[in-house]
Amino acid sequence: MAEAHGFEVTTVVTGVAFDDEMTSRIERHRSDRPDGWHTVEAPLDLVDAVAGIADDHVLVLDCVTVWLGNLMVRGDADDVIESEGRRLAAVIAERSGPVVVVSNEVGLGIVPGDPMSRSFRDLQGRLNAALAESVDEARFVVAGRLLALHVLEELFGDGAEDGGVGLG
Repeated sequence: MAEAHGFEVTTVVTGVAFDDEMTSRIERHRSDRPDGWHTVEAPLDLVDAVAGIADDHVLVLDCVTVWLGNLMVRGDADDVIESEGRRLAAVIAERSGPVVVVSNEVGLGIVPGDPMSRSFRDLQGRLNAALAESVDEARFVVAGRLLALHVLEELFGDGAEDGGVGLG
């Protein structure tokens, strides 16, 4: 997807090798990355790293879910994380070059049983929503299928904004 634009590609990565399994995972990602891609490692200072990528490069951001976990492990408060997420969305919105953001949808399962997991799920959902709002097009990959995400107003008109749409 990134190479289809015909520009150079810079990937900003957020993984940290805390254990052997993550070390192996990171090595696999490195070996899978095409030759010629530039890589910037930014496990915590993601906003500044993204802001530093030239607009004539495709930006591949992999992955905001791992970044969120890094911030939580560091002990950042929820409001600080949300503020950083909004800053990230704003920096991405300002880019004139193409952006591919990798993120996970963690809210499709049951409500987690502990406060930290619930907080992570909620923060991830708000981060994903802010990022999706900052771009022209958002897609969701499930079961190897790429699904376009639409804003409710596009499908149902202004009534969707205030809950005035019946979907059942």
